[in-house]
Amino acid sequence: MQTVQHSEHTLKTALISKNPELVKQYEQLDPREQRLLNEAFRPDSDLFGPIILHSPSDWIISHPEAPQHFEEFSSDLHRKSPSPGKQTVYIQCIGQILTFLKKKKPEDAFCIVGITMIDLYPRDSWNFVFGQASLTEGVGIFSFARYGTDFYSSHYQGKLRKLERKSSSDYSVFDDYYLPEATSVLLLRSCKTLTHEIGHIFGLRHCQWLACLMQGSNHLEEADRRPLDLCPICLRKLQSAVGFRLRDRYKALVRWIDAESTDTPRVTPKHSREELVTLPKPVEAFKEWEEWITRCLAVLQK
Repeated sequence: MQTVQHSEHTLKTALISKNPELVKQYEQLDPREQRLLNEAFRPDSDLFGPIILHSPSDWIISHPEAPQHFEEFSSDLHRKSPSPGKQTVYIQCIGQILTFLKKKKPEDAFCIVGITMIDLYPRDSWNFVFGQASLTEGVGIFSFARYGTDFYSSHYQGKLRKLERKSSSDYSVFDDYYLPEATSVLLLRSCKTLTHEIGHIFGLRHCQWLACLMQGSNHLEEADRRPLDLCPICLRKLQSAVGFRLRDRYKALVRWIDAESTDTPRVTPKHSREELVTLPKPVEAFKEWEEWITRCLAVLQK
């Protein structure tokens, strides 16, 4: 194993910046929020630790890229930002792809993300992808099929004997498609992928500072090691882009975990006639994360 270790000075600069205006913005944050974010460069922090590489196939080794500090994020003229008329993130369950999403994107959408339990193959020469996205269009499609524990079981054995070309409006190929059990592990993995990719749409690049949701992952084992929440540097980026109080964010996440099911009203496009759907929400795999959030709240409430 190899630890990606940055100096206290490097992490402090990545978080706060040397730009006087950005330093001033940081100093204007609630002191309790500063205390939590400052955990980024505390060597003995038990909330945010370094990135640990387990094999040469891990993302940072196999996909070298420059790290993105807060100042670079803040000055990126090409990143998408929410606006008063476009500040809703829509999640659409579908069996089709990006052109469908572009047509379905509501006027008030900051982005729309399709999710499916159907395995994705963008072209014949590829074996599969977990997802695809167009950051400039604010649309993406992600498959959670391979996050089920029984993906490689007989349930998923293909029945197609020869290649068939179907029209974009013909969904018969998905008839009787196997859907795995919605376990807490599948839900946890899906939440990680979805929030990671939406983070990219907000302009956050792959994190190379600390253990973080925005770390790249090259395989399922690496994705499982990635935490569900953001390191302080990426958290400041998201807070800058969206605007929220850290304590409110963490309390909302705890409420979501503790809610018994997903029977809260969904945000739907105007004039939508979709019915309220109650779905099971197994959260056993989220309990360790909930304990971590509770410790962050303790820092924010001192």
